[in-house]
Amino acid sequence: MAEAIESHVDLKSLPKEERLNRMRHSAAHVLAEAMVELFPDAELGIGPPIDTGFYYDFRLPRSLTPEDLAWLEDSMRKSVKGKHRFQMASLTKAEAEARWARQPFKLDLLADLEEGNVTQCTHAGFTDLCRGGHVNDTGEVGAFKLMSIAGAYWRGSEKNPQLQRVYGALFETPDELAEYEHQLEEARRRDHRRIGRELKIFDLIDNIGPGHVIWLPNGATIRRELVRWIEDLEIERGYQHVITPNVGKRELYERSGHWDHYQDAMYPVMEREGEEYCLRPMNCPHHIMVFESESHSYRELPIRIAELGNMHRWEKSGQVTGMSRVRIMTLNDAHIFCADEAMVEAEVEGVLDLMEYVYGTLGLKNYRYRLSLGDRDNKEKYVDNPPMWEMGENLLRRVLDRVGLEYFEAKDEAAFYGPKIDVQFQTAAGKEETLVTVQVDFHLPNQFQLEYIGEDGGRHQPIIVHRGVLSTMERMVALLIEEYEGNFPLWLSPLQAVVIPIADRHIEYAEEVAKQLKAATLRVEVDTRGERMNAKIRDAQMRKVPYMLVVGDREAEAKAAALRVRGGGDVGAVPVAEIVERLRRERDEKALTLWV
Repeated sequence: MAEAIESHVDLKSLPKEERLNRMRHSAAHVLAEAMVELFPDAELGIGPPIDTGFYYDFRLPRSLTPEDLAWLEDSMRKSVKGKHRFQMASLTKAEAEARWARQPFKLDLLADLEEGNVTQCTHAGFTDLCRGGHVNDTGEVGAFKLMSIAGAYWRGSEKNPQLQRVYGALFETPDELAEYEHQLEEARRRDHRRIGRELKIFDLIDNIGPGHVIWLPNGATIRRELVRWIEDLEIERGYQHVITPNVGKRELYERSGHWDHYQDAMYPVMEREGEEYCLRPMNCPHHIMVFESESHSYRELPIRIAELGNMHRWEKSGQVTGMSRVRIMTLNDAHIFCADEAMVEAEVEGVLDLMEYVYGTLGLKNYRYRLSLGDRDNKEKYVDNPPMWEMGENLLRRVLDRVGLEYFEAKDEAAFYGPKIDVQFQTAAGKEETLVTVQVDFHLPNQFQLEYIGEDGGRHQPIIVHRGVLSTMERMVALLIEEYEGNFPLWLSPLQAVVIPIADRHIEYAEEVAKQLKAATLRVEVDTRGERMNAKIRDAQMRKVPYMLVVGDREAEAKAAALRVRGGGDVGAVPVAEIVERLRRERDEKALTLWV
């Protein structure tokens, strides 16, 4: 028999994070209560709290509809008004298995538990397996709204049944919920998937497959400008660029450790003529091969090897998202081979300085640095070498402290072979994502037995700094689309200016104006369509072209153009030579704002 457990809690005395977790956990129970009322034979999965609310997974006799979501939310609100008490109870594992005999997913959870007592929670006649952590009654769950329906495999495995997941948002107050909904609306408005397609920056085509980005001409132009810029910056800072193959023998990734740690995220092995090849998930083994291909003296170090390298990772279909989460990506990657810790510290400091310059030029502000640490107890996930971890973590901490960048520490976020500094960006949706990392690595040089000749004539092992700056081209462009809302600064805009003749007789002069802009290597078009002038201006605004040069009789006579700026600004008649010089300077300076 189930034995009741007293579980009253003073919510006001708890930290806000714990209060929210209890509210969200409790709301998931209320959702399951409503679902069982709608579908008495529903099979229950799990219903945990998440950062913005809660979800619950179900196997149901039919697919849910938006109308079902509205009904479920209404039923939940009735339960909330009832202020039904959450009551915890304890029972033996055998009693729980009998109680949940018709719920296969609950039995699967019970099978993982050792013999002993199991807890469950009941409110308003609805009972669920649960470890606890609730508010006192349904009236205390907070402000909530059911948001969406999605598919989810049981326990996240494609080998298991697919369930229907209902997501809900929940916050302590209606104002906080409204603020969250506003943030979601803002994210939808700035969503790179919508803007990217409208501006013909990229496409995803079913016949090619999810996560495989097609860079359309506009997107290829943006990418080309970023690549040229970052490569020039790297060359100025002593990087040597290489181009290495997209494939490697399986043995290479076994030696590096990526096979053991990333095998599930790699594309299937290709076998030919008795040899096994892999599409590379990382660039570092290839750059290590470049270093290993010839002997090196201490006088050469640091050696900075850089590449815009393609990587292939088999992300699950449900995780692939636009350009921000893809299966084939091009990383602005580099590996710096150093002689000692002092050199490593100097190089890491140089990388952080480059990052600050790049993000400042791009106008990016919503990011912070995270020192990602390992876990000495998790020997399956991380290389078992405590002294190495202490050395690497202390080294990165010293650099961050010395340069004065604000950062926070996070355990269990390191790479399998070493600690790292992660650049955490906040997306338009308010989520924090890792854009790029700087990693210190004592492990792979040992795995590959790398050497250089020291000042003493002996052989010494280098230390590797792994680093990116722009991240992958795909993720960076997705981020920039959302940051700029598609309004790229002049230097990155696929089309920088359009010349608009008022009538057909002005086309010849419009072509002359365009020729002068093109001579300054500005990207320009002449709109010769038979549309009215205002329609052409409106179309250019929709395409988010920075500048529109309208020309007619007066402009042709004065060798000028009536200049309009994206967003509606009207500068008026300006000599063409002045426009060309101003736009060239704005482009070369990589200005973030247009003509004001």
